[in-house]
Amino acid sequence: MKKLLFLLVISALSFTINAQMMSTAQQDSAFIRENYVKSQVQITMRDGVKLFTNIYTPKDASPTNQYPIVIQRTCYDVAPYGKDDYPKMLYYSRYMMREKFIFVNQDVRGRWMSEGIWTNMTPQVINKTKKTDIDESTDTYDTIDWLVKNTPNNNGRVGQYGISYPGFYTVAGALSGHPALKAASPQAPVSDFFFEDFHHNGAFTVGYGLTFPVFGVQHPKPTPDSWYDDKFPIIKTADGFEWYKTMTPLKNFNKVYGDNFFWQEHTEHPNYDDFWQKRSIIPHLKNVKNLPAMMVVGGWFDAEDLPGPLNVYKNIEKNNTNVYNTLVMGPFGHGDWARERGHHFHSNIYFGDSVATYFQKNMELKFFKHFLKESGDGKTGLPEAFLFDTGKKEWREFSEYPVKTAQKVDFFLNSTGKISTGMAENGFSEYVSDPSKPVPYTEDPKQILGFSPRNYMSEDQRFAGRRTDVLVFETDILTEDMTLGGEIMANLKISTTGTDADFFVKLIDVYPGDEKNSPYTPKHITLGGYQQMVRSEIMRSRFRNSFLKPEPLIANQKTDVNFRLQDVLHTFKKGHKIMIQVQSTAYPLFDINPQKYVENIYKAEETDFQKATQRVYADSKITVEVLK
Repeated sequence: MKKLLFLLVISALSFTINAQMMSTAQQDSAFIRENYVKSQVQITMRDGVKLFTNIYTPKDASPTNQYPIVIQRTCYDVAPYGKDDYPKMLYYSRYMMREKFIFVNQDVRGRWMSEGIWTNMTPQVINKTKKTDIDESTDTYDTIDWLVKNTPNNNGRVGQYGISYPGFYTVAGALSGHPALKAASPQAPVSDFFFEDFHHNGAFTVGYGLTFPVFGVQHPKPTPDSWYDDKFPIIKTADGFEWYKTMTPLKNFNKVYGDNFFWQEHTEHPNYDDFWQKRSIIPHLKNVKNLPAMMVVGGWFDAEDLPGPLNVYKNIEKNNTNVYNTLVMGPFGHGDWARERGHHFHSNIYFGDSVATYFQKNMELKFFKHFLKESGDGKTGLPEAFLFDTGKKEWREFSEYPVKTAQKVDFFLNSTGKISTGMAENGFSEYVSDPSKPVPYTEDPKQILGFSPRNYMSEDQRFAGRRTDVLVFETDILTEDMTLGGEIMANLKISTTGTDADFFVKLIDVYPGDEKNSPYTPKHITLGGYQQMVRSEIMRSRFRNSFLKPEPLIANQKTDVNFRLQDVLHTFKKGHKIMIQVQSTAYPLFDINPQKYVENIYKAEETDFQKATQRVYADSKITVEVLK
């Protein structure tokens, strides 16, 4: 009876929260119409291209009540396009919206209602000598310059923000050097398509296979309507795993994307050549003039752009002086800090209540208010780094990141299946990798045919560890908490009977067998013995020495394969175990390596795929940083 009453209370509480959220959305929509007036303009760039821009100005703006401007530049549309049509939200945070700013949304060049030619990750032009030397920094500069000169009742201060691709535009905007740009918040920014989103260490993220129509079709003319809807593949099955197998080898994608310019760019540039290098924003984050105050935001479970915020923050911190630069990393998937759901989950793991709201009110709003409405002297009261411990499920403040006092610890992968922190042992572990029977990356079929993978970043890994082509290493039961905080490095010593190989390494938190479910854990999930993935990364061995110049492995020769996993802040609690899994496929998240070296995997033949025996030697190690 007590359990039944408890479940009824939880159910009623969830219903109440959902009802409150619906009511809040209705209030926000009404607030916009009551408090903002919309205008639409075409802003002319220095090369003559016009960019479509929506402007929402507070109705009470006046010469004695001026407001700062907050810009989002996006490739995803700034709908609604009707002059008298208003969006449900002007900013994903109702707290920002109710604080009141002049909100500006702009279609970047070549997208939707803007003129021009679209290109992915527009390369930065280093030496600009003529009007046609344009990039996203110049477009941002020209936009800001027009806005501060032509938007009535603005206070001369501008902020910029954006999530995902708009996060990239925010980083590029921060490089514009416009003196009015005082604050920028790149959130889950794309920084380099060869190491995030569409590739991971050279392996193609085949799980993004359904996104190519969005990014690889030019619009015929400025339009408020989607022009690429008929370019998506027709899929006649709900089994995404099997559909993606019909796309192996990768050249099979030519049947559906033969005229897709972004797909063709992938197939013609399989290595980290000049095409990809010049599309990385990271090399330009050095000695930046007039860099605005930065709040870089990301999610520890962001399957798309986890490297972006970490690399942007670290490179700004390392290569610039006297700048305001703060990092926020929460228990979020891609952009989930923009969505308040009450009980905050990633996949099946509950992290607390109103986590997104906490960020929006106590970090983001405080940042923009200080630099756009208040003194702007940098004394925000915010820490250098505000990071969420995904094991203890709590926010922590740091005065520096990475933490210099962190202790490096080596986890050796012993052939007994044990993880040791002492000296390496002799021996090896081995498995047979069969390209025709790849290891699934998830048990969730809905995720596979989604726009992009999301939930796998914290999913239960028991299904994988039970396979014979997945190596499993684990510690004894921990007798005290161990907090990993910082970077992770995989230093594998491997050999293979093939001439190329992938290695997918996973860091996993193994829950005790008697772990209790949270009150909100989905009914079909049992947390007892749960193997929660904390971090993972893949490495294509051909790139072990150079991402520009790949080279084959020598069959049966012991070889070093070293690569970074992304950072973590996770406490493995007393009574838990630390596990590491190693495998060669994670499908259809990443494409399948033929395991026979070919010059261009995008052009591999079906006959190139072969089984291989992979050995991982006991002097392999995963180096972590431990916080005391």
